[in-house]
Amino acid sequence: MDKRYKPEQFEEKIYQMWEKAGAFKPKDKGEPYCIIMPPPNANDPLHVGHAMFVTLEDILIRYQRMKGKAALWVPGTDHAGIETQYVFERKLKKEGKSRFDFKREKLYQMIWDYVEENSGTIFKQMRKIGASADWQRSKFTLDKDIVDLVLETFIKLCKDGLVYRDLQLVNYCTSCGTAFSNLEIKRVEKKAPLYYIKYGPFTLATVRPETKFGDTAIGVNPKDKRYKKWIGKEVEVEGLIGKFKVKVVADKQVDPEFGTGVVKITPAHDMNDFEIGKRHGLEIKQVIDFKGRLNEKAGKYQGLKVMEARKKVVVDLKKKGWLVKTDENYKHSLGVCYRCGTTIEPLPLPQFFIKVKSLTEKALKALDEKRVKIYGAGYDKVLRHWLKNLKDWNISRQIVWGIRMPVWYCEGKRDQEACYVVSKTKPKKCDKCGATKFIQETDTFDTWFSSAQWPYVTLMTNKAGDFKRFYPTSVMETGYDILPFWVMRMLMMGLYLTDKVPFKKVYLHGLVRDEKGQKMSKSKGNVVNPLEVVEKYGADALRMSLVMSTTTGKDSATGEGKIRGMRNLTNKIWNAARFIVLNYEKPKEGDYGDSIQDQAFYKKLKDVSLAVTRQLNDLKPGLAAETVYNEFWHWFCDECIEESKEGKISQKALMEGLRVFLKLLHPLVPFVTEAVWQELPETEEKLLIKAKWPR
Repeated sequence: MDKRYKPEQFEEKIYQMWEKAGAFKPKDKGEPYCIIMPPPNANDPLHVGHAMFVTLEDILIRYQRMKGKAALWVPGTDHAGIETQYVFERKLKKEGKSRFDFKREKLYQMIWDYVEENSGTIFKQMRKIGASADWQRSKFTLDKDIVDLVLETFIKLCKDGLVYRDLQLVNYCTSCGTAFSNLEIKRVEKKAPLYYIKYGPFTLATVRPETKFGDTAIGVNPKDKRYKKWIGKEVEVEGLIGKFKVKVVADKQVDPEFGTGVVKITPAHDMNDFEIGKRHGLEIKQVIDFKGRLNEKAGKYQGLKVMEARKKVVVDLKKKGWLVKTDENYKHSLGVCYRCGTTIEPLPLPQFFIKVKSLTEKALKALDEKRVKIYGAGYDKVLRHWLKNLKDWNISRQIVWGIRMPVWYCEGKRDQEACYVVSKTKPKKCDKCGATKFIQETDTFDTWFSSAQWPYVTLMTNKAGDFKRFYPTSVMETGYDILPFWVMRMLMMGLYLTDKVPFKKVYLHGLVRDEKGQKMSKSKGNVVNPLEVVEKYGADALRMSLVMSTTTGKDSATGEGKIRGMRNLTNKIWNAARFIVLNYEKPKEGDYGDSIQDQAFYKKLKDVSLAVTRQLNDLKPGLAAETVYNEFWHWFCDECIEESKEGKISQKALMEGLRVFLKLLHPLVPFVTEAVWQELPETEEKLLIKAKWPR
């Protein structure tokens, strides 16, 4: 053995050795244990968040494999819908082009080619940090067999009466050109002017004077005595493009403490107003189009973008003497696109929705019956809160990249009351209206709709018998930040499709922050690039730094100093092994090494093994890493090796201790432990990755 461990000389060779030996495939026999990898974007490069989930899941898989279970880790990638299209559109923009320059089929093929060119990148990079996934079982959310199952799920939902099409006000990003569900909207607190304007006989307050061309009523609270005499009456309002009449309606949703207690009702451009409009049968008058510009109903303001129109309207209100006052420090919550940061525009659009009530009830029942356990303090309550308050799920997306909805409109109609047929292939005749001509819906499914079925579709479309053997899966490991986006929906859809939970346990890891606890960002220059770290310090150092002392549901700190410290651990393992191997002499016959010191050594060794085993069984890999690190470094190296030099502990006991510690450390730092294992004398188990866990 060389004097120093050099990871660059071992890691690639060792990984190839594991793959050649088929070490990542589940055994034909044994208790099944399965983890489905959260599918990253197909063309994403590896970042520190990926490195975290890969490390944690690989630790669990390696541990269970050594415990003798048929351990399966299924890798996969996600087409990622708007995420990928957004990245591709930025690429087009640099080339002076946009998505509008291409027909649907051409744009889809261009994105497909782009993804295919970059696909596999992240899998290659995951290998570099030791991911022992069964790559031959890899799946992609746009694989034909996956798509077929997703379409079948939608058709089943329709047949079960759980899907409806309705004109609703949706969260629309005029930049990305698509609607989003409520879960995907980022809320930010902002200061904005609150304008008090004359409105017929009233003065009312609004932050959106530019939408006044879409007003169809005036609202007051039914208990507000100031305006009781006006309720139900029609009033005439002097407007910037002419006089108009609106009715005064009483609704408990109107806050009498806001502004003057009078509000304008614009059902086409405000979520609360839309609900009020439904209750009072108000007209939905859209004055902002899907490009974020005012339309012909705004008269001379037509064509102006929202913020331009707002400024122009305010100026004109001042000229007319209708602007009473302005509160410049009004704070309110604003919805912005989580992708591009554009202010979300509530717009009326016919969309497909899933009725979630029966689905959430099943999920809540599964939690109550403890069929699934959430690891992460407080997140069981968070999940329950989302399930109890979830609104119907808008699954329509106005983008090209994704799974196109299997909806066919009769005679090409696609208005609010359109007649349609749900079918995987173009229908011949509509049973409802008799139509024989159809045009397919252009919307695609929300990417979370397909990924919500991920455990089910991956195992159903993989090797024969996988679903029966490995479903429900053992653990779903992912970040706490996508608990409502993904985990909740997987639970809902898994139970709907199979009557079984898709996973028995949910392990939620936190965000990775820098060593000062700050969020990593390029502007701060504190981003850890996993690939650069692996090249500099080795994969084991990165892995150990990510998992050491972490706790479920809590953010953790990692930086170059911590990684460098874990590189020292790999050197410590190597040097300890080198000393023991160089000084090892084969025990003579009859030498059982049963001195009092050896017996005490073996007892402590067993206690350490039991502690680490218990911690991994309890899904506490951060604590297990801390335990084995401290016991190996401070007890085994600092005390036991020194005592062996004095003859207090036999070489046989010390060699046995090394073997045990290599096994305990292997799930955490697989490369250096395997490299050392190959140097040990008299080793019956040829590969450490396949060795039995200490008992």
